[in-house]
Amino acid sequence: MAKMIAPGHAWPDLFGELRAAVPEAFGADGHALNLIEGDWGHPGHGKHYATPVDGNELGRIPMIDLDLAKRAVRFAAHEHARWSVIDLDERKVRVAACLDQLRTHRELIARLLMWEIGKPYALACDDIDRCISGVEWYLGAIEPMLAGRSPLGVISNIASWNYPYSVLMHSVLVQALAGNAVIAKTPTDGGIFSLTLGFALARRVGLPVSLVSGSGGVLSDALVRNPDVACLAFVGGKSNGRDIAASLYDREKRYMLEMEGVNCYGIWDFSDWPTLAAQIKKGFAYGKQRCTAYIRFIVQRRLFPKFLDTYLPAVKALKIGHPLLVASPEDALPTLDFGPLINSRKVEELRVMYSEAVGLGAISLFEGELDPERFLPGQDISAYLAPIALLNVPRNARLHHNEPFGPVDTIVVVDRIEELVSEMNISNGNLVSSIATDDPEIARMVSGELRSFKVGVNQMRSRGDREEVFGGMGASWKGCFVGGTYLVQSVTRGAEGERFFGNFPDYTLLPETR
Repeated sequence: MAKMIAPGHAWPDLFGELRAAVPEAFGADGHALNLIEGDWGHPGHGKHYATPVDGNELGRIPMIDLDLAKRAVRFAAHEHARWSVIDLDERKVRVAACLDQLRTHRELIARLLMWEIGKPYALACDDIDRCISGVEWYLGAIEPMLAGRSPLGVISNIASWNYPYSVLMHSVLVQALAGNAVIAKTPTDGGIFSLTLGFALARRVGLPVSLVSGSGGVLSDALVRNPDVACLAFVGGKSNGRDIAASLYDREKRYMLEMEGVNCYGIWDFSDWPTLAAQIKKGFAYGKQRCTAYIRFIVQRRLFPKFLDTYLPAVKALKIGHPLLVASPEDALPTLDFGPLINSRKVEELRVMYSEAVGLGAISLFEGELDPERFLPGQDISAYLAPIALLNVPRNARLHHNEPFGPVDTIVVVDRIEELVSEMNISNGNLVSSIATDDPEIARMVSGELRSFKVGVNQMRSRGDREEVFGGMGASWKGCFVGGTYLVQSVTRGAEGERFFGNFPDYTLLPETR
């Protein structure tokens, strides 16, 4: 069967649309620029930027040095002084204007995300749609949230590549709506072009936003420890998050550090297998490259045969492939569960962890295979990985304690409730957990003993939108919780000595509803 990139979706076509939409964000040579001191410029050192979809180059990331990043933050601090006194109604008008522009360019943003980070079309659309609808909700709800509060200062954002809009752009627009100047670092692994478009549109309508590219280690003194930064919002891995947290504990700086954890689904005295099958399939969306992915199942021994009968057909039915490939020009884009992982290095890392676990005694339950019909003949597929499942990974294997951030599940069989709880708490705190059971008393008891911020009963939990609070326990989150009122509080100043809901070195304060 002949296969081709869907008409209008080839990268040169999309890149041409992007440059035509925001020409100010690109140099004469066609390379992306940084948004510094209110203008686009500073091409920096161009770093090779390839798509995970087929390994081809998309462009160059304009990496800057520390001194230039400090200049960007210094300007943002001056801009904050002007922006913070602008009336809320005017701020709402400008944010609403930015949302109008994002809606106009929705399709282009979604298609850019498909090439940049390998999202299938539906998930790419969901990313931009959740950003727009979420910020729209804040436009209608923020006035009482700001009662008695004032803007905080420059908010610095360092976020992962997996949700450039529904997490990063969403946060940036709410932070600006609350009266703050905002600076963000483009994720080095993906998202620069889609974010360049969004930030250019935001700047056009007068929002005080800056966008810089560079190494996190190099720019840390500007974006993290800089006294001109009033608050840091970080989304990323635990190792980087720990280093950042350690550097902030002795400083008067607000922070929200969202990190990884092993999210578990416990199964005990349970019988609704069709419902669980649907959840297992949905849980593989975007190849489990998200902080709320469930990557470990803890199963009561007597239920293991039923679980296996449910799990294996679900993962065998998953569709993985090139997200922009069609058989003929009139065909719709393919409906996939996921496409590539973020890059081939991630695939190699997971293969090494898998081999290590098997070598230490884990049992391979399932090794999926890629269907060649879902790819172009001869294309680079080094960033693609079919699902893998392992049984009883030993404790001395890295997969036992770490989140794989990819389509790799681990399964543990237990005999007692105490074992189930212990295994579900393996990572000293995580963002979401669930318990599947027919017994409400078991659900209540297990939920109360988990070090998870959100616990679902017979359902998976997600990050949430709009007013839903989000945070983490233990090592999975440091600083203020976010979501709804909590996000606004985290980037504004209230009464002297106020205590925030969050996880801090000297206290943890949880909201009643999570």
